[in-house]
Amino acid sequence: MGKARPAEGAPGRFGLPPSSRITQTRDIRRLMRRGRKKKTSSLDVFFLSSSKDGPRVGIVVPKHHRRVVDRNRVKRRLREVSRRELLPRFREQGILLDLLVRARREAYEVSYRQLRRELLEVTEELCSGRLSWR
Repeated sequence: MGKARPAEGAPGRFGLPPSSRITQTRDIRRLMRRGRKKKTSSLDVFFLSSSKDGPRVGIVVPKHHRRVVDRNRVKRRLREVSRRELLPRFREQGILLDLLVRARREAYEVSYRQLRRELLEVTEELCSGRLSWR
């Protein structure tokens, strides 16, 4: 693993840059309705070609009758993997893609390492062309 890097345009700050986030309800609904879906043991990943300037990611963590602290932990972990590994990989390869990661009930029970592994497997499939996104 490499060292953590600040977000673009924010010296000393870490996080997803606003231009890389999917936050609007209509974008999330569009992805869930029209996008392709890949399931892993603890995540549902929706993806669709994007007309924006670069790849974007959205994180959805349903409550699943859990405490707020648990839900926030899952969100933090997914955001960090997206910021450090998914988005840079998509940018390197010139992939313009909207990606929505929805945590399943099982995501509350797995480690950061497992969430990372699952997201990186989907990323590899998208980047290698084994999983069509166009």
